[in-house]
Amino acid sequence: MSDDAPGGGGGSGGGAAEPLLKKARYHPNCPGCRVDRRKEEREGFPFTELSCMWLVTICSTLPIQSLFPFLYFMIRDLHIAKEEEDIGFYAGFVGASYMCGRALSSVIWGVVADKYGRKPVLVITLFSVIIFNTLFGLSSSYWMALATRGLLGLFSGMLGPIKAYATEVSRKEHSHLALSLISSSRGIGLIVGPAIGGYLAQPADKYPGIFSQNSIFGRFPYFLPCLCISLLAIAALIACFWLPETLHKHKDTISNNSVEAAEESLSDPNAEENCGGCLSLFTNGPLISAITVYCIFSLQDMAYAEVFSLWAVSDRKYGGLSFSSQDVGSILATSGLFLLIYQILIFPSVAKSIEPIALVRTIAILTIPLLSSYSFMPALSGFFLQLVVNCASFLKNAFSVTTITVFNILMNDAVSQDLRASANGLSVTLMSIFKAIAPAIAGVIFSWAQRRQTAPFLPEVQVQIVIYIPSIWKCGSVLTSFESPMRNFDYSFHL
Repeated sequence: MSDDAPGGGGGSGGGAAEPLLKKARYHPNCPGCRVDRRKEEREGFPFTELSCMWLVTICSTLPIQSLFPFLYFMIRDLHIAKEEEDIGFYAGFVGASYMCGRALSSVIWGVVADKYGRKPVLVITLFSVIIFNTLFGLSSSYWMALATRGLLGLFSGMLGPIKAYATEVSRKEHSHLALSLISSSRGIGLIVGPAIGGYLAQPADKYPGIFSQNSIFGRFPYFLPCLCISLLAIAALIACFWLPETLHKHKDTISNNSVEAAEESLSDPNAEENCGGCLSLFTNGPLISAITVYCIFSLQDMAYAEVFSLWAVSDRKYGGLSFSSQDVGSILATSGLFLLIYQILIFPSVAKSIEPIALVRTIAILTIPLLSSYSFMPALSGFFLQLVVNCASFLKNAFSVTTITVFNILMNDAVSQDLRASANGLSVTLMSIFKAIAPAIAGVIFSWAQRRQTAPFLPEVQVQIVIYIPSIWKCGSVLTSFESPMRNFDYSFHL
């Protein structure tokens, strides 16, 4: 049995949408309708649901870049590289394997989430983190490391559905803040993950009073950070069972959605017509424009993430900083702390005062001189070097998180509810392809550059790779954003 939405008439010209909305019904056995009714009855922010989502997002994001601080040492210990200069070459393919797996499956997971629900996909993702991330820490060969990272990416279907879920579990006036929260949790996970890897890798060497060389952590020096992340994923998996499903599972409502979704589709000028199903995504100009520029930014960010860690731990004779994995972890942990403060206290004001595309362009332009400053860092030492690297790392990551948040908002505003998970799945697939290419190319170039320290032409260019390759990609994203059809899109949003 179902309850009709409050009817009544009054013929004061409520517009063409009103008769349709009056016919919409809540279905008592539909999880999406229960969430919609709860949103209608509750005025406040859904703290419980979004707190669980925050934990789920962080735990599924932690493994993505947690390996970079110790990847150099892991490849060395697996004895796949014949010479030290070859380590970057092999490290690039391990870094790319996760994104290759995710690129193959993201659209499929988005379609599954739109058909069967958001929650099952979240549960599967967390299970994959628990299993494959743990196995990666126990890798005894290069090919095992490569395979477990690829499988982890293949079963990582959370990113698209979680952004759709954030929009659907919140009232319309809170949806952009919910998306910002998801983006910030992803950004924090991408920073804290490498910090965990940096601090907890090789524990028998760093903390001999606690871990012996004969223990499992001595025999598998990269198992402890992976185990800690997997334990956090178990806690997130338990919390996930308290999340309500938001997908509408009935066929006789307007576009399989609720009253609020019908209002949105009738009143939102940015939402494209969805009569073509998933194929309509490819004709959605604002969506494709946002995804295109987002992919270019992702390419640059992933290349930077891998090359920064490899560069920082490389010996100074190769143009690096001779940092330990713990030093890199400390830098990234500090960046994560200030990033959290930035997201809570600064970003909302920035987003309110600057148009999204203008904000993205400003960040792209400021990133180029920021990356150019890295060429002078090997000449520094001591406290001043630590201060400069920490400041540069924080600014770079703050720019990245801001960009991610803006594009998530633009992509979710460009489609209606019943296509959001598929749209986000499409964006994740394309973004993952770019992110898979980035570390492989960056690792090859990094290895090539380390071999040219005494070359007669362009010697000692290794540190420049950290600068110019990301800068070229960033310039490309600036030009693309200026030419993009997104400039005709309505970007107004409120945090």
